[in-house]
Amino acid sequence: MTNQGVEVWSGGVNTWECDEMGHLNVRFWVAKALEALGGLAANLGMPHAFAAHGQATLAIREMHMRFLREARAGVWLYATGGVVEIGESDARLLIVLHSAAGEPAATFQLRVDHATVGDLRPFPWPQRIRDLADALRTAVPPHAAARSVHLDTVTPSASLARADALNLPRIGLGLVSPSECDVFGRMSAERFIGRVSDGVARLFGEDRPGPDPVPGEPPPRVGGAVLEYRVIYLDWPKAGDRVELRSGIAESTPRTRRAVHWMLDPLTGKPWVTSEAIAIAFDLDRRKVVDIGLQAQANFQARLTPGLAL
Repeated sequence: MTNQGVEVWSGGVNTWECDEMGHLNVRFWVAKALEALGGLAANLGMPHAFAAHGQATLAIREMHMRFLREARAGVWLYATGGVVEIGESDARLLIVLHSAAGEPAATFQLRVDHATVGDLRPFPWPQRIRDLADALRTAVPPHAAARSVHLDTVTPSASLARADALNLPRIGLGLVSPSECDVFGRMSAERFIGRVSDGVARLFGEDRPGPDPVPGEPPPRVGGAVLEYRVIYLDWPKAGDRVELRSGIAESTPRTRRAVHWMLDPLTGKPWVTSEAIAIAFDLDRRKVVDIGLQAQANFQARLTPGLAL
């Protein structure tokens, strides 16, 4: 087996999955990766890991993502998966989504627990799964390794009280609907990313992230995109639970912005999910990353939240 693993999913990009930037929205990248996770689970001898009648599941605790290439409407993709390492009841898995040409387009490192379906209680892997995992061993290639975020163990600091103390703006507020939940009644992992995507314009505001205007030339059409994400899932809201997103800018450079997003329970103040993302400015006509203009840099620098972290 190569370090790309075995094929675990294949599909395409629909027009309705693309956003105002003209490419596959991050929530649908994640949705496809999660479907691929189901394929990898089947290869590990757990074909019913995400079925309501299953006896055990793969509970996602953490996800690291890198986005390497665009995927636009009409293209097809496929995914490969493998096992990076396996512990007593946990594992680190790798999912890579590839373009039709075979080039890596997005990568996902997932830390999962072998857990009960009801309360997500971890319990040891049986030997039969360990044997299958050995045959699926893979390495993390350079294009899937953490680059602008670290994967060290952290103690998350997110809470509603801390969000208030840091004066973090609210970018999302709502109610989890049944359609957002998986077969176990818990909010699907990609829905957090989707809500961030829906609300992030409120965080960055009207500051135009692209190059400074040149006199006599029309300004380029510039949007935003995400290069890398780290997401830590602390608890899972269910249908009817309320969720609130608080976000801030932790760092801004001429090339990137580091944003931190907390999904919180507005009733108890506890955190559901915490994450950080590396965002860039994206020329919508040339389809390439561009520097952030000096005025936008100054505006973002003025809005940094010192000490903001996962």
